[in-house]
Amino acid sequence: MHLSKAVVQTEHGSRYLQQLCKHWSHKFDVEFDPLKGRVPFSDTAEVTFAADDAALTMTLSVADPSQQERMQHVIDDHLKRFAFREELDIVWTA
Repeated sequence: MHLSKAVVQTEHGSRYLQQLCKHWSHKFDVEFDPLKGRVPFSDTAEVTFAADDAALTMTLSVADPSQQERMQHVIDDHLKRFAFREELDIVWTA
């Protein structure tokens, strides 16, 4: 599996984690609570979330590295929609 991670500085990490997980729970078998979440997009791609008072940490795992950039973009796009009241700096690292 190929991993990438983004630590997004925000005081609203728990809120965004829950919004993202609830949104994707209509399509995927999502697990979450206020501090952590997991969205299995497929057998070969999933994202996990961890929230604290200062940040939302997102870890993306994909089997095919060609999926990585596209999945990062999908996650970023959804997070930005939920966090439209603040400007988030989302940087993925391997």
